[in-house]
Amino acid sequence: MTDIMSVLAASYRSGSLSAAPSKTKYVAVDPKLYQGTWTGKYANNKSFTISITDVSGFHAKVRYQSEDTVKFQEVLIKDRAFRIGDSKFTLTASGKAQIKNVVTDAATGSTFLDTAFATQEK
Repeated sequence: MTDIMSVLAASYRSGSLSAAPSKTKYVAVDPKLYQGTWTGKYANNKSFTISITDVSGFHAKVRYQSEDTVKFQEVLIKDRAFRIGDSKFTLTASGKAQIKNVVTDAATGSTFLDTAFATQEK
C-alpha cells in the first residue's frame, strides 16, 4: 500500500500539468470545435483516441484510450482546455489539439510529461 501511495503522491506533487490559476470565467463553447473523435500518437509511437460527446455550454463527456488505459469523465472546458485524469487536452486550432500526459515510471516512481498532438476526425 505504501508503494501505491508514494507513486500517487509523487504524481500529485509533480505539478507537471499545473499552471497559474486562470482568472477567466467558464463560458459556453462551440460544440463543433470539440465534439467527435480525436486521434494521435505519442513520441514512443503509442496511439491514443479521445472521444468527446454531449458538449453543452462548457460541459462535455470525454473518453480517453491509449493501449490498456481507458478513462471516462465529465469535464469542464475553460480557456480552450480540459483535464481528464492525468491528461490535459488543449484546443490549438480548429481540428487540432495538444495533449499532455503525466507518466509515472512504475519502477522508479519518477514522472515526466509526454506531449503529443491530435487531429479531429471529420
